[in-house]
Amino acid sequence: MNKSELIEQVGELTGMDRRQAGRAVEAVLGTIRGALVLGDKVSLVGFGSFETRVRPARTGRNPRTGEPVSVKSSTSVRFTVSPALKKELNNG
Repeated sequence: MNKSELIEQVGELTGMDRRQAGRAVEAVLGTIRGALVLGDKVSLVGFGSFETRVRPARTGRNPRTGEPVSVKSSTSVRFTVSPALKKELNNG
């Protein structure tokens, strides 16, 4: 399912027109994005949680030449599925 399909599904389930459903989906995603940028954890009970993780700087290797390469630290997002959803996925 892509974003367009998600918007369409939200519209069907809520009775909203496509424009309203699009704004609702954008509002949810924007709120999650904003919380993550601030370093907050976002927990959706029964679904899962999103949190940021910092990958420290390290020394890697250029696969072509084998030379050491400096890799900067970076921040990424980690999603952890809730136990309820995990159970549903594995028993369904």
